[in-house]
Amino acid sequence: MKRLLGRLDEYQQRRRWLAFPLAVNKKFGDDQAGNLAALIAYYGFFSLFPLLLVLVTILGFALQGNPSLQHDILNSTFKQFPVIGDQLQRNVHSLNGNALALTIGLVGTLYGGLGVANAAQNALNEVWDVPRSKRPGFLPRLTRSLLLLAVVGGGILVATLVNGFAAGRSGVDPVKVGAFVLATALNVVLFVVAFRVMTARDVAVRDLVPGAIVAALAFQVLQIVGGYYITHTVKNASSTYGFFAIVIGLLAWIYLQAQVLLYAAEVNVVRVRGLYPRALFPPPPTDADRRAYQQYADAEDRVDTAAADAGEVDANREPARGPAR
Repeated sequence: MKRLLGRLDEYQQRRRWLAFPLAVNKKFGDDQAGNLAALIAYYGFFSLFPLLLVLVTILGFALQGNPSLQHDILNSTFKQFPVIGDQLQRNVHSLNGNALALTIGLVGTLYGGLGVANAAQNALNEVWDVPRSKRPGFLPRLTRSLLLLAVVGGGILVATLVNGFAAGRSGVDPVKVGAFVLATALNVVLFVVAFRVMTARDVAVRDLVPGAIVAALAFQVLQIVGGYYITHTVKNASSTYGFFAIVIGLLAWIYLQAQVLLYAAEVNVVRVRGLYPRALFPPPPTDADRRAYQQYADAEDRVDTAAADAGEVDANREPARGPAR
């Protein structure tokens, strides 16, 4: 059995088309990215309703004179949640009150909805093995999260409208195909921006494009098969959990999207750092294994080593003597 596994390992290491995806999957496991995706899904679930409240309220003010456009935007947004979008739309309503109370409510609701952005930042920093000593503090992290929600959230609305327009046309025609291509291109740009904003490491934009393309295509596929997936999940859970099956379906949907996001990010990391081929049944480890293990160790650095070394040198330096009296 060992000889057989060794031959299989050698076979995949010599073939890039096989070694690369296996290396991506191995790094996904090494980073415990499944747990990171679960954390994103947890915060995403609790952030979903506050962010939808903010969206509905802002649209109510900004498009007060155009209820038709407001209705179209909301419909397109809730269609991103197959099967359960109708339940969400019926239970999310605009915030009301005087200007001061409404402002306080919006700020508080938005702050409560930042959990998913913060969780995504943490996950991307883990994937890129950013040392803990170099990760942003509270204010920089909050700024990145707000920027992510403003830029990416606005772009998602545009892409959602384009997707909704394409899905609303019957049959297959050049306009529908063009709309899907445009929506996919917009999603690629959005994922590049999201990967760049959420990562505390200086990564060139061109190095983020392959993973963004993977994520954009995967999300388009998810929108196509999402209805079946959610229906299947809710159907299996409803007999046991009843009403809570809707909650389980929503959590499963968010978790699936979070996994796709992190797999796409791993594609960028493995490609940029040449972390393939990996040994599936070590020993012996490959050069890519050794580089990966070193990066995992560096990511656990909780003290800025360069700054600490400089401080130690200053502390050990002989104090300057004053002029002799």
